[in-house]
Amino acid sequence: MKVLIISHMYPSTFNEVGGIFVHQQVQELQRQGCEIKVVSPIPWTPFPIKHFSKKWKKYSEVPFRMTWDGIDAWYPRYFSFPKSWFFSSSGQRMYRGIKNVVEKIYQEFRFDLIHAHVALPDGYAGVLLAKKYHKPLIVTIHGQDLQHTICRNAACRQAVSYVFNSASEIICVSRKLQQLSIKRLGIRDKLIVVPNGIKPQDILSHPVEFTKQQGKCLTLLSVSNLVQTKGIDLNLYALQKICRNYSALRYMVIGGGPEEASLHKLVKELGLEKQVEFLGRQIHHRVMGYMAGCDVFTLPSWNEGFGIVYLEAMANGKPVIGCQGEGIEDFVEHGKTGMLVKPRDVDSLVDALDFLLNHHEEAKDMGELARKLVLENYTWGKNAEKTIKVYEELFNAR
Repeated sequence: MKVLIISHMYPSTFNEVGGIFVHQQVQELQRQGCEIKVVSPIPWTPFPIKHFSKKWKKYSEVPFRMTWDGIDAWYPRYFSFPKSWFFSSSGQRMYRGIKNVVEKIYQEFRFDLIHAHVALPDGYAGVLLAKKYHKPLIVTIHGQDLQHTICRNAACRQAVSYVFNSASEIICVSRKLQQLSIKRLGIRDKLIVVPNGIKPQDILSHPVEFTKQQGKCLTLLSVSNLVQTKGIDLNLYALQKICRNYSALRYMVIGGGPEEASLHKLVKELGLEKQVEFLGRQIHHRVMGYMAGCDVFTLPSWNEGFGIVYLEAMANGKPVIGCQGEGIEDFVEHGKTGMLVKPRDVDSLVDALDFLLNHHEEAKDMGELARKLVLENYTWGKNAEKTIKVYEELFNAR
């Protein structure tokens, strides 16, 4: 089966880690027999826009075509406003930016269906392409559409709703997103839950990237974009409350984002300079190395559609901490495969950290049970099997 993937979340020279989960799914789909081409639209940066910032200059330097691990990917440009202004029309603009490239691809690669990641803008562009080529359209929802985009304004909500109603099938990566689709958009009959996964051979083959001081240091780890909803600040407040009880406790943060400066400031205000280290963005295999070496993975994010980083930590045999009511509840059972805390509640987080740091055997058992669960049920191999079944059902129903 020939599949056209549309995803602005795909590795590129702009960000080789961004969208790695989409790339890993594509790799597995291809390994299981699908033929795939990827179109990954990026913002257009004509003169003088490309000189406005390092970010826009880096966009301008992305090649128009690349091959990633045997996957052909095109990077056509589309007109995108800074700070997501006029986001409701972004799907139409993306379509205009990619339609000629898709037409050229179709001349040699007669795709059977289109699979877009996120409803807006990619799914909207996918709807217009599906109508043009009379092909089925699958849209995978990762969380942004239902947790942020439809809340921006009425026009954005209408655009997302149009995609949901027009797509042949909607894949939600968690039951939380399935329920939000029903509650907020009234969509029921075309929803299917297909959880994301991990790549076991990548995760379990990397050495620890750091050594513990004299073997006595306890290490907490977070990996995320540094945005407010990820709860990194909550970890810092909790760390201040418990650090006096542990002679050697440190907290390592991997990632970057708009909250980075304020988090550095908070570290100083709380007097945690000796305990906290910001490592910035890291390439994927190094992230796995840090996960292999930490004692507890903690990310009290209160707006989490799924959360692959939790799976990656669990696959490394680490106890994880996340929030109740989020997508991670599909695979984190409190007290068995991880700890679930109340959203935005420092005291609840303190209790969970204290338990895991003080009960070493229980924490170890929790990590091992989590590892088994992930490796048996949450791999890209399992994901691809379910996704291909969706492809085949739509293809055969034509």
